[in-house]
Amino acid sequence: MKDVKRDKLTDTVTFRLGTVGAITAELFAERIAVHGLKPKHAGLMALLASGAAASQQEIARTMRVTPSLVVGLADHLEELGAVGRERDPGDRRRQILTLTDRGRELLDVCTSTASTIDEELTAGLDDAFGDGLRETLAVLAARAGLPG
Repeated sequence: MKDVKRDKLTDTVTFRLGTVGAITAELFAERIAVHGLKPKHAGLMALLASGAAASQQEIARTMRVTPSLVVGLADHLEELGAVGRERDPGDRRRQILTLTDRGRELLDVCTSTASTIDEELTAGLDDAFGDGLRETLAVLAARAGLPG
């Protein structure tokens, strides 16, 4: 990729992706709030469903948040019946989180909500452009270490 210096902040991928991401995250947050969820709750459930992490420490590392935030998120999800906690039999200090049937239902709601927002955001784009956008974002997410 060629090295291109942008003259205006608003022309940079960083600024545009950040701004569109913030707007999209706010819209997603508003729509899942009716289920008692925030985007980080949805992210934690998606992470559990992917099998990429299970212990609270692994989840904190993967989500790039503090372990205490994971505890708070897990507490709330446990109250909703979305996750269960077990002691790791190999290391009694570790707590392993598991997604329950209710958690899978809530994750499905989050996925459906995000898909609806996707349709709204990409309305008017031709299929090739929309597919290219999804592929580009998938590459950027993988580079950032996010589970697919």
